[in-house]
Amino acid sequence: MKLLEIGTAPLSYVDYQLIADGSVEIQLSETARKRISASRKFLEEKSLRSIAPIYGVNTGFGSLCDIEVGVEDLGTLQTNLVRSHACGTGDRLDLPIVRLIIALKLKSFAVGVSGIRLEVCESLVQLYNSGALPVLYAQGSLGASGDLAPLAHMSLPLLGEGSLWFEGEVQETRAVLDQLGAKAWRTHTLASKEGLALLNGTQFMSAHGIYATLHARRLDYLADYVGALSTAAHDGRIEAFSHGVHATRPQRGQVLTAKRVFQWLNEAPIMHEAKSHVQDPYSFRCIPQVHGASKNALWHAMEVIETEANSATDNPVVLEEEDAVISAGNFHGQPLALVLDYMALALHELGSISERRTYQLISGRRELPPFLTPNPGLNSGLMIAQYTAAGIVSQNKQYCTPASADSIESSNGQEDHVSMGANAATKLVKVVDNLYQVLGIELLNASQALHLREASISHDMQGFIDAFRAVVPVLDEDRYLHPDLIASQLFLRGLSLEDDVLLSL
Repeated sequence: MKLLEIGTAPLSYVDYQLIADGSVEIQLSETARKRISASRKFLEEKSLRSIAPIYGVNTGFGSLCDIEVGVEDLGTLQTNLVRSHACGTGDRLDLPIVRLIIALKLKSFAVGVSGIRLEVCESLVQLYNSGALPVLYAQGSLGASGDLAPLAHMSLPLLGEGSLWFEGEVQETRAVLDQLGAKAWRTHTLASKEGLALLNGTQFMSAHGIYATLHARRLDYLADYVGALSTAAHDGRIEAFSHGVHATRPQRGQVLTAKRVFQWLNEAPIMHEAKSHVQDPYSFRCIPQVHGASKNALWHAMEVIETEANSATDNPVVLEEEDAVISAGNFHGQPLALVLDYMALALHELGSISERRTYQLISGRRELPPFLTPNPGLNSGLMIAQYTAAGIVSQNKQYCTPASADSIESSNGQEDHVSMGANAATKLVKVVDNLYQVLGIELLNASQALHLREASISHDMQGFIDAFRAVVPVLDEDRYLHPDLIASQLFLRGLSLEDDVLLSL
C-alpha cells in the first residue's frame, strides 16, 4: 500500500481522496517529528520554571480554569478529560470522514505548537494504519473549544478504551488490540496537556468540509454536464453559452460554466438546427450564471477549508519563539461554520435548478410527450420521479438554514459564543448525498427525452448516454422506478473523472 507523508506541506485533493478511501498508509514527515518533539520539550521546560498556572496544563478546563491541579495528578487530569468528554451520540460517522479526522489531527500536530509527545502522535498514526477506526458520532460538538466530543471518541483507543470499527463490525478496543497483537498501536497514560491537545481542534468540521469538497468538485462538473444534456434534450439554444456573452460579465464561475457547456453542445447537431423558439427558460438559459455563482461560493469555501486543514487549531498554543504558552481561541469554528453553510447553499442551488430542468422536460412542451412516456394516460411515465426530486430539493432548502447563525452558552458562561459549525458540517453532507439523487433524476429524464426526440448529439455525449442506458434503460412503458433512481445516482457517483477537469483553487 502506498505511503503518504503528513507534515508541513499541504495535501492535495488526490491525497485527501486516498486518505478517505483508506487506500494509503500514513506517516509523519521528519520535519513534523522534529517540530512535535521540540514543542513538547519546550512545554515541559516552561512548566517547570513557570510560577503562574498554565491553562490546560495544570488547571481545570472551561469554567474550571481557575482550579489548579497538583503535579502528581496531571496525567489523571488529561485522562479524565478524554473520558468525560466522550459524550457523542446520534449516527455513527462514515469511515471516510473518520479517516480524514485522524489525518487532519496529525496535520495540526505537525505545525508543532501543541505540546503533545511524539510517541502519542505515532500511536495515532499506527491506529490509522491498523485498519481499525474509532467509532465517532455525528452529534455532540458545538464547534468551539474544539470538536470536543467527537475528538474524545477518536482519542479513547489511545488509552485502550472506547470502541472501533474492525473487520466489518464494532468491537471494544481491548478486543481489537488482542487480535492485532504486535501490529497494535501503543496505548498511553497521558501526560500534561495531551488530552487537551487531542480534543481541541476543528478536525470534525474540517474533515466534513474536505469530504464535502471532494464530492462538490465532482457534483459541480456533473451538474454542468447533465445540464448540457438536458439543454440538448429540450431542443435548447446554444447562443446563451457563447464566449462573447460572458466576456461582458466575467464572473469566474460563470465563464468556466459557459465554456464547458458550449464546448459540449457545440458538437451536437441538434443545437445548430433552426429553432421556432427565440429563448429558453431560465433553468437552461441561465445555467452559466446559476452554476457559476455556486462555483464562486465553492472556491471561497475551499480556500477557507484548505487554510484550516493546514493550521494548528489547538489551545493553549505552545510558542517557543515567544517563550510563552498562550490560551486563546484558535479552536473556534466560526471560519468553517460560515463557509460550510455557504457550501450547503451553493450545492442546493445546483439541485434547485436541476429539478426545474426536470420539470420542463416532463411538461409536454417542445414536441415531447407529457411525463416523457410514449403513451401518456395509460402510463404515468416519469411524473412521480419529478415529485421525488422536488421533495429532496425542498429538504435541502431546510438543510440550508444556517447553523452558524445560532449560538448557545456553555460551560457556565465561560464559553458564551459557539459556532455550531459541527451542525453545519453534518447537514452539508446530507445536502451532498441528496444532490446526487436530484442530478440522477435529471439524467434519467434527459436520457428519456433524448430517446423520444431522437436527438443527434456529440459522439462523446452519446457515449455517456449509452453507458447510462446500460444500467437504466429507456422507459417504453411504466415499470417499478425505485431501482432506476438508485441506479441513476450510483452511476453518477461511480463515474471516473480526471482531477484536472474538477474545481481547484
